[in-house]
Amino acid sequence: MANLYKPKYKQVKTKTGEVTVRKAKKWYARYRDETGTMRREALARDKRVAQGMLEKILKRIEQAKAGMIDPLEEQAFRPFAEHLDDYRKHMKQKDDSPRHIRDTCVKIKKIAKAAKWRRVADILATDVQAYLAELADKGLSIQTRNHYMTAMKTFTRWLYRNRRLRDGPLLHLSLSNTAVDRRHDRRPLSQDEFTLLLEAAEAGPPIQNIPGVDRAMMYILSAFTGLRKGEIGSLTVRSFNLKAKPATVTVSAAYSKRRREDRQVLHPMLAERLRAWLKLRQAGDGEILFPVDKRTCGIDRRTGKMMREDLKAARRKWIAEAEDNPKEQRRRKKCDFLKYIDSQGRYADFHSNRHTFITNLSLAGVSPRDAQELARHSDVRLTMNLYTHVNMQDKARAIEKLAAVGG
Repeated sequence: MANLYKPKYKQVKTKTGEVTVRKAKKWYARYRDETGTMRREALARDKRVAQGMLEKILKRIEQAKAGMIDPLEEQAFRPFAEHLDDYRKHMKQKDDSPRHIRDTCVKIKKIAKAAKWRRVADILATDVQAYLAELADKGLSIQTRNHYMTAMKTFTRWLYRNRRLRDGPLLHLSLSNTAVDRRHDRRPLSQDEFTLLLEAAEAGPPIQNIPGVDRAMMYILSAFTGLRKGEIGSLTVRSFNLKAKPATVTVSAAYSKRRREDRQVLHPMLAERLRAWLKLRQAGDGEILFPVDKRTCGIDRRTGKMMREDLKAARRKWIAEAEDNPKEQRRRKKCDFLKYIDSQGRYADFHSNRHTFITNLSLAGVSPRDAQELARHSDVRLTMNLYTHVNMQDKARAIEKLAAVGG
């Protein structure tokens, strides 16, 4: 038994989260599906259109009962939300991080809501492109829009591989070139900058409730291992094996970006400083040494603010040292040395320490393949193109190494 009706009112959740009652605009269908389950579904504002939609639904139900429905068609007819819920379970089974799962599903939901997709069969590339164009109009960067595109492409690829769609509706779409619209480029710190940064941190007051000596140790760890904020925020005393030769630090799979246990070799200088620091720290074996990540300490502390304040203090001291030479002091004030944001708009935030690590590997003559492995990247192009920075002095030194010809 099926019927078409239009309720006088319906409950609607506003943007503020409140539930209000408004006059219904659409016609609804009430029917039993092929399993005997009672369904209620919004159809269309026009009654004749809604009637036609209900007839198609009933026809599909009769075909399903008779075993005449193509499995692919059956999957395509299921509500969009059911597929997305299955995809969420798939990502969880793959051991993707909760944050990645949440962010991916949120992006897919936003696109689906804007495009008014009710089923996966409604997915159209033009709808995705239209939504990304809206994001561009709102000023969102190409990189952010690429994240939305990636979320949708991986979702539709999963639908296709699991025989929930006949084809991949977004296969022909490609990501945009982020190089033409960089919003937060980073720069590596020079050896002199890094030394002064450590001195300022060690002598400075707590920032974000992290003492200066602990901030300095975080900076060294990141710049000599390439560990990210969340990885450093997961470390305990048990993470380090300082008695081994070489000494190592291990990041558990739950906190590694690539979702597997990572063991990184420590520079002898770093191992020695860690021994001295841990002796003073007197932390328990299971205590989080650097409480900066929400997953391990419940608070997401701003490491970027730490770097900004420590760089500001180091630069202030560096400029003051030239007070007896006004000309030199003016030069220092104009240059980019120790600036959090340089004249090219590049940041020296906490993640820039990872750029420093990978750039220094290249300057030390480490092969691209070894640098990729130490950086724990899946693609060597990411290591060499995004994280390796070479300035004019580096280029000049490289050219000078070429063998001379002639007299």
